[in-house]
Amino acid sequence: MTQKIPTTIITGFLGAGKTTLVRHVLANANGKRIALIINEFGDVGVDRDVLAGCGDENCTEDDMIELANGCICCTVADEFIPTMQTLLARDNPPEHIIIETSGLALPQPLVRAFNWPEIKTRITIDGIVTVADAAALSEGRFAANEAAVDVLRKSDEMLDHDTPLGELFEDQLICADIIVLNKADLVSAPHMQKVREELARHMRPGTKIIDAQNGIIDIEALLGMGLASEADIDNRLSHHEKDHDGVPHEHDDFDSFAFTMEQAQSRAQLIATIEQTIIAHDVLRLKGFAAIKGSAARLAVQAVGPRINTWFDRPWLPDERQETTLVVIGQSPLDAEAIRENLRSGKVS
Repeated sequence: MTQKIPTTIITGFLGAGKTTLVRHVLANANGKRIALIINEFGDVGVDRDVLAGCGDENCTEDDMIELANGCICCTVADEFIPTMQTLLARDNPPEHIIIETSGLALPQPLVRAFNWPEIKTRITIDGIVTVADAAALSEGRFAANEAAVDVLRKSDEMLDHDTPLGELFEDQLICADIIVLNKADLVSAPHMQKVREELARHMRPGTKIIDAQNGIIDIEALLGMGLASEADIDNRLSHHEKDHDGVPHEHDDFDSFAFTMEQAQSRAQLIATIEQTIIAHDVLRLKGFAAIKGSAARLAVQAVGPRINTWFDRPWLPDERQETTLVVIGQSPLDAEAIRENLRSGKVS
């Protein structure tokens, strides 16, 4: 029997920098054959397009598989297991598999899937990496931070301590073997220490924290851990598994939709409209590609809360329709029609 193929699961909250980290790993693979499975939350494969532009020979079309029909942890039998079986059946199977989960994914069911008889003898979890946004955590925005929650409680007596976002983030921390604290350069040393102390309250003993900037870390710290994490799943129980005896989770607390619109008048106008829309409708995440009037290049857009990053990632292809395609994610219910109208008109009511 050949040696099991190691698999790295990369999870983390919305906008923490998972895709940036994956691009860094692929670009520094040193010839290793890596297959990438992307679990996109939304109707448009934005992350897949971003990764396809990494410029490395290991980022081939055949080695990138997108599961866009639902959260990977909810579609294990229908999509994930057949996908893994297809990879294993190749004449030249990958040497390593990377799974980038959705920002809304609960990792525990995915880890359990590695014990399914169909794949158990052929693959193993090399390690589970949770990417966390240091800047957001220092602001108390995607964190199970009691001090930040207490501040919010004082301003809103109806706010519940155990929000779905908080529990989901804790579940990702509990499941991790390594936590990559990304965007560390945006946080002062005293605040970073506070973030680390808060994370330590929710991590399993022995979990390591690595600081990173722009997802750049030594990939030797991520690949080759050899932990067989699937054998330790009983020590990584989620809130749902503890409280509901293993009842499958749902994503009813989140909405997402994708839509297209015509070219924006300018980059500045588009950014201003996105910023105003995010604030007005409490959008958690917005991402996509935009067409700017008079520009021959496509504008990549990544927004997390109030922070918006844009860059021209590549020229438009000759046969490509120059239009703007965006995915919007937020807590339910989202007023999709109002958000679409705001973004298309450039005005926020």
